[in-house]
This record gives sequence, C-alpha cells and structure tokens, in this order.
Amino acid sequence: MSTQLATLWDDQHASSLSEPELLQYRSNLLGSDLRITNYGGGNTSAKLSMPDPLSGEHVDVLWVKGSGGDLGSIALGGFSTLYQDKLERLKDLYRGLEHEDEMVGYLPHCTFNLNPRAASIDTPLHAYIPHKHVDHMHPDAVIAIACTENSEALTETIFEGELGWLPWQRPGFDLGLKLEALAKAKPHLKGIVLQGHGLFSWGDDAKSCYLNTLAIIQRAADWLQANNTKESFGGPRFTEALDASQRRDVAAKLMPWIRGRIAEGQYKVGHFNDSPEILQFVNSQQLAPLAALGTSCPDHFLRTKIAPLVVAFDPSAASLDDALAQCRDGLDAQLAEYREGYKAYYERCRRDNSPAMRDPNAVVYLVPGVGMLTFAKDKATARIAGEFYINAINVMREAAGVDQYVGLDEQEAFDIEYWLLEEAKLQRMPKPKSLAGRVAFITGGAGGIGKATAHRLASEGACVCIADIDEGALETAVAELGECYGADVVRGVRCDVTQEATVVGALAYCSVEFGGVDVVVANAGIASAAPLDETDLTLWNRNMDILATGYFLTAREGYKVLKAQQSGGSVVVIASKNGLVASPNASAYCVAKAAEVQLARAVALEGAPLGIRCNVVNPDAVLKGSKIWTGKWREERAAAYNKEGEELEAHYRNRSLLKRDVLPDDVAEAIYFFASDRSAKSTGNILNVDAGNASSFTR
Repeated sequence: MSTQLATLWDDQHASSLSEPELLQYRSNLLGSDLRITNYGGGNTSAKLSMPDPLSGEHVDVLWVKGSGGDLGSIALGGFSTLYQDKLERLKDLYRGLEHEDEMVGYLPHCTFNLNPRAASIDTPLHAYIPHKHVDHMHPDAVIAIACTENSEALTETIFEGELGWLPWQRPGFDLGLKLEALAKAKPHLKGIVLQGHGLFSWGDDAKSCYLNTLAIIQRAADWLQANNTKESFGGPRFTEALDASQRRDVAAKLMPWIRGRIAEGQYKVGHFNDSPEILQFVNSQQLAPLAALGTSCPDHFLRTKIAPLVVAFDPSAASLDDALAQCRDGLDAQLAEYREGYKAYYERCRRDNSPAMRDPNAVVYLVPGVGMLTFAKDKATARIAGEFYINAINVMREAAGVDQYVGLDEQEAFDIEYWLLEEAKLQRMPKPKSLAGRVAFITGGAGGIGKATAHRLASEGACVCIADIDEGALETAVAELGECYGADVVRGVRCDVTQEATVVGALAYCSVEFGGVDVVVANAGIASAAPLDETDLTLWNRNMDILATGYFLTAREGYKVLKAQQSGGSVVVIASKNGLVASPNASAYCVAKAAEVQLARAVALEGAPLGIRCNVVNPDAVLKGSKIWTGKWREERAAAYNKEGEELEAHYRNRSLLKRDVLPDDVAEAIYFFASDRSAKSTGNILNVDAGNASSFTR
C-alpha cells in the first residue's frame, strides 16, 4: 500500500484562527483524504478553556464532532460542546457494560452553552483520553494491521511500543474508560490501535495532533509496502479484462435487472465503479472467500452490510451476450439465496429486544470482469457505500498480504447493525419525499419545460438524467440543478432523439449512472409553421423525425429498461393542444403531435400488464422560458394570427378561458402528477395545461 500523505497544514492561515477554528481546520484537512478516513467516518476533538456563559469563569469544554456530519466539510456548528467536569462525573453513574447504552442519555445534561448539536456515542472515547487534542481515524493502512489475526503483535513490531493496542469492543462508554486507562498507564504512547476498528492519536495542540496522525498512518503504510510481497488476492483468475466500454455495457444491462428485483417496497438508486482496485479484486482468485468474510471496521460494515453478493458472471464466456444471458438466468436464484442467508443471520443473532429485520438484500454486488454495483436509498448513499467497500478491499489486500485477514465476528456485526441506538437514529430520519429513490429520464431536459420538470422531480427526491442536443444549454442546466439539489442527483447526456444510437446510448448512460429508470419524459421537440402548399418534404420529415420518431425511440428504449426492472414505471408524453385540434399553417407539426398522442395510447395498452403507465400532458402557448418561442416559430405564429411578435403572449392569454399565462412550471406540475403515485391508477389519460381551450377539450 503506497501512501504518501502530504502535510497540508498552513502555518500562516492557522495563525489567524481561534482554538475552535483550529479544530475545524484540522478536521477538514484530515477528512479531505479518503486514505485517512471515510466519508462521515472518524471524529476529532479538543479540550478547550472557555468562559462559562453564566459565571464568566473559564471552564474546560470538550469540543467533539457531533452526531452525523463529515469531517471534510464540517463547520463549527457540527461540533458538540460539553462541560468536561460534568463528563467526568458521569463515571459515578456508570453501572457496567450491560448498561452502557443508558450513558448516551446523560450526554445532553453535559451540554455547554445550550449547543443544539447532539453528542455522538463516540463522545466518551474522546472525553477520557488524557490529552488535549484527539483524532480518531479509519485509515486503510492502520485498519489493515488492526484486522489481522496477529494485530497486537504486528502493532508492536511496526511501532516499537509507541502505540498501544486494545481488543475489539463496540464503541461506547466502557471503551472510553479503557482508552483512558491505557493512555494513563503508558503516558509515552502516541496513539492506540483498536482491533478491527481504527486509530486513536493525539497531541498537545492542533498542529502536533495533525502531524502525529499523519506520521502514524505513513509509518503503517510504509511498513506494509515494504513487507507485503504476496500477489494480491491470490493472483488473477480472469486475465483478459473487459475494456471500459464493455464493462459499462454489461453494467447498463445488469443494473436495471438487479435494481428492480431488490426494490422490496423501497426504490433504490445504483452506482457503478470499475476503479483499478475493484477490478483487481473482482478478477482475483480469492474473490469469493474474501468477500464472504465481510468487512471489519464498523463504519465499513454499517455502510456495506454483512457481506457483498458476488454475481455469477463469466467475463471469459464466448460472447458478452452469452455471459449476460447465463447471468440473468441465475440472478433470481442468487438474489433469493442472499436474502435467505441474511434472514438466517438475523435469526441466529437476534436478541429479545432487537428491532425488526430490515431490508435483506445486499448493498454491494461484485461482478467479475466488470466492477462493483452498489444500491441504496439515494445516489449519495450508494456512492459512499462503494467508497467504503474500496476501503475494505484495500484493507483485505494488505492484511492478507502480511498475515491472516479477519472479518468482524458475526454476533458483533449484528449487534452493531441492530444496535438500539442506531435504530433510534434511523427512526429520527425525516420521512422520504414522494419520489425518493426514483430515476427520471427527460429528453429536451435543458429547455424550458424539460428543465422545469427536472427541477420539480428533483425537488421531490428523484434523480434526474436530462438529455438534450444543445450541449451548452445542457452543461448550464446540469450545473444549475446540481447547485440546487446536489451533484449526485443530476446527470446530463447529449442526445439527438432522431438518431437511434444516441437514444439507446442515453438510456444506457442513465442505467449505469443511476441503476435504471422509473420515469421517462418524452419532451424534446421543435415547432414549425407553414401553409400546407408551402410545406416541403424537408419540413414535414423534420417534424416527423423529431416529434414522432424521436418520441417513439425515447418511449421504446425507456420501456425496455422498465420492462427489465419488472417494477412498473411511468412514461409521460409531452404532446400539445395541436395533437387534439389542428391549427392553421402547421400541418406537419399538428400531425406529428397527434402521432405522439396515439403512441402514448399504444404504450399504455402494452405497458399496463407490467405496471407501466403512460399518459399525455398537452401544453399550449408556453411562451415564457421556452426555447421554441425564441426563434422563427414566434414570428410564424404571430403572422398566422395577424399579430406582432410582442402581442402574441397577450393573444394566447386572452383567448384562453381562464385568461392566464401558461408557464413551464405549470406543465412540470402536471408531469409530476403523472410521474408520482398520485396518479397510480391512471394510464392512457390526457391532461391539458392550456388555461382552458374549449376546442381541445378531450372527448
């Protein structure tokens, strides 16, 4: 494990910071490197002298990372603050290991200055170590040593008595007391290795603590690099690796299959990773036995579950199609076997007060020759689970290279996964939004209606993949959506809906990025006008290519993914008032829009047995925010009604029954209705969003 950790500490910047700000600075530096600690993992603390808000006298206050949050991005508000003397008095209330969970309930009584940030269960681990600044990290290099059969002896060999060692114990009050006892008994120690868990290190000030943490990790990494001379994971099993495009092609086909079959009443989002570390592991001789051992570090385990599922895929098959066919033939049985195994694990380990069994499906799916698939309630959680499993892979490679890798004991693993304190945290989570875990694919997604739809669906928790032919507008829209909802939940892909290959590729891209699709919005379009006798074949074909063929290709490819998932879905066709009632000087446009309506009816008929709904939204006169109305179409429609261009908006408003403008957001609301479960019993329907146009009333 070659790890060169650069010292990022800036003395000039640090000199301008207060003591709490130095803790934040140190935390941000440590959390910025996944080799040091995982996302959301680890914690830092400082015991600082501060004026009591009531007496004004200086008292010792423990600043420690609060419950939740991530060190890499933590702000001052992310730290809990507690009176150190009150924390010390908690020792008098401790009734022993069987009662240590009750100690968490006392932590709020120790709060300094009414700080609303809840203290974490790791607070005692920092409070009682007799050093001013403490780091608790999960570096791969140290965990690799901690997860070996002979970790205590290896710790002594590598650090020559400068680090202490404690056997595995679940984090809590009792472990805090053991850390205190060892640190006091051996005041020369620079840190302590926790078996199967991670590292505690310390210093007299923020900088020395930071440098000590880095030095310990570097020493472990250097020793592993010098002493791990074994071929990783027993050497390769598959030497002819699939190329990147082949790997993505397999992932695009496998991910919807898996995603639909593990929904279990909760939509999930997928993430694909084929980094070199993953490929080395999934292509190795020891993949199956090592994967079965599971992870060791509690943070790894909580994110990745008891063990991954190794998908029966043979990358050395005569053809990828053959390999996929064989894999899919056995996939249902594999998934069922994993679920049964998880249920058996729950029954073996459950205690009288254990929470009910949770989702029995795997989180991590390892595919030989291809990479790693992870599925979770949202994209960020799926991505982070994959990052944690890469850490686990690194740990297994190095631990097995110098000793015998040891996974977390099954009962210990269960007691963490079904810890009542963890269950209480889960119960406090906010209720999921209406489209949580769902994936929407939107053509014309960078334009007015398309982008408004992406905003509306993302605001309800959906991941959105917007497809558009305008690369500049696409880039801008992706950035805008990412700023509003987070980069994890939005993707953009260039797509010309008249070209079959690009539509196929766009849906495959969506499947790889998010695991599949649940909502397909066919929206990409143009508008044109010309008298019948002036409508040439080029104009006619352009309308048919984009509005009829483009919608067909989008619906067909989306339907394929929905069908593979076997979990239903919604197709929403954005047609027009002109699909129901013709307008003068727009024959090509009107006929193409009518074709879209009829296409939607056909999809509704074929999709119904599979739970796939298809409905139509008919906008009319959406001028504001629409790219269609910024060009020649405005002039053409104005001419058709003998109006000036600037008069067109008032003309459409006044001709409507409600005398109101129709905006992209109004159309997006209708699309959301058909995308969501609010319309779960509607298919083959048409919803006009036109402020009222009697001629286009459906009948």
